[in-house]
Amino acid sequence: MKKQSLIKGSIILGVAGIFTRFLGIFFRWPLIMLIGDEGIGYYQMTYPLYMFYVAIAAGIPVAVSKMVSESNAVGDLDTSFQTMKESFILMIILGTGMSLFLFLGARPIMSALKWDSKSYYSIIGVAFAPICISIMSAFRGFFQGLQNMNPSAISQIIEQIGRVVVGVGLAVLLLPYGIEYSAGGAAFGAAAGGFLGGIYLITKYFKVKRSFGVRKVKSNDKLLTQLIKIAIPISLGGAVGTIASLIDSILVPRQLLNAGFDYRQATILYAQLTGKASVIVNIPLTLSVALSTSLIPIIAENYILKNIREVASKVDSAIRMSMVIAIPCTLGLYFLAEPVMMLIFPGRYEGYQILKYLAISIPFIILAQTTTAILQSTGSYAMPVINLLIGCFIKVVLTLYLIPISWLNIYGAVAASILAYIAASMLNLIYLHLKLKVRIDYGAAVMKPLAAATIMILVVLITYINIFNRTSSNGIACLISVFLGIIIYVMLIVILGVFKYDYIKSKFLKRHR
Repeated sequence: MKKQSLIKGSIILGVAGIFTRFLGIFFRWPLIMLIGDEGIGYYQMTYPLYMFYVAIAAGIPVAVSKMVSESNAVGDLDTSFQTMKESFILMIILGTGMSLFLFLGARPIMSALKWDSKSYYSIIGVAFAPICISIMSAFRGFFQGLQNMNPSAISQIIEQIGRVVVGVGLAVLLLPYGIEYSAGGAAFGAAAGGFLGGIYLITKYFKVKRSFGVRKVKSNDKLLTQLIKIAIPISLGGAVGTIASLIDSILVPRQLLNAGFDYRQATILYAQLTGKASVIVNIPLTLSVALSTSLIPIIAENYILKNIREVASKVDSAIRMSMVIAIPCTLGLYFLAEPVMMLIFPGRYEGYQILKYLAISIPFIILAQTTTAILQSTGSYAMPVINLLIGCFIKVVLTLYLIPISWLNIYGAVAASILAYIAASMLNLIYLHLKLKVRIDYGAAVMKPLAAATIMILVVLITYINIFNRTSSNGIACLISVFLGIIIYVMLIVILGVFKYDYIKSKFLKRHR
């Protein structure tokens, strides 16, 4: 199985991620049309519980990716497959436990968090997902460790197609019984998608296993211990990251009540924040996740082989790529928040102001994700967790204080998120400099993409206004102006020399063998 370069692996996962995000929008769009902001609110209240588990379990595939990459670097193929076997068993245990917890504990969870009783069906629907996602995640970690992102990318697409088809189908079928039943059916789509993606990865794994001539894989308790040792701090970091969503699901509706809103108004505002604005903001974050996923095995391999110059080169380039992604997305969503929301949620674009200000958080979230991946791949597991905990503490304090201020209300949650990620990303950067002693060219990483993005957004806005005035069509104006903006931005990135062609060719496009 051929290895892929950082840029190639990132592009493959990034394209797949963007495609699945757009499929996700097609999942939410009919849901919003069917059950409205109130129904989406029931769905969104329970979804962070599932995502919290995904984040906790995410440490295992990342650890698998790192361990498989390191084993392959020294030619130890048997250890790679043994690592896969141990991780599979562990993920089965974790997934089954979480599924039982959600299914059997739905009503106590609702009571403890003081959620509306109608959210019960969403908890039951999502309860079947952890076991399916766990199996899929273990295999993804194995293939990522082989530095081949194709199986992960294809499984993401299969997973999302299954989620959309089954989730929306059940939502339509159950709607006559009430929006709470419809929301529960939509939540079940995550399990269906995970099941289908898992079937593909299992099939692919056995093909790869045969191609390597591996027949029986022995158990290795020492590898299991090492796997858990690496996975726990990574999982804690992931859990801390999703605690931000849990904080929102627990505190935001409650604090909105303290700000003077009733239950229905609080649910609607919460849905606009998490079910609309956050969904759109998460689209560019997909590219960052792809970059981070590709980074870990590549940097881990070079770090264990003590290729310090190559590690420094990859770190500098990763920061540049992060900002090249983040800055134009921030400006685009800030200045085109209303047109984008109208395009994606026609007739139900309330909450575009939330999107506008939430877009400011994008560079800091992406920077936090990228620096966390770099630190994890070089064996620094605890510090990113500590930095994220500091960020979450800031978020909790500000959420509690700002939302009850009547003129701020839901925007208090937005401000809390922005400041939390600023703190976490800056602390990660400081530690990165201290640990690796790397030199990052911030002129190329930040100022040049900012200059390119500023010119781009001016052209986009002028184009949008002119086309809209001529056609009176938001969709046409938005799509043409954004497409033109992408072309202009890519050209400016090349002209300004953020990445020189010779450098890309020598450092990224070559295949690592």
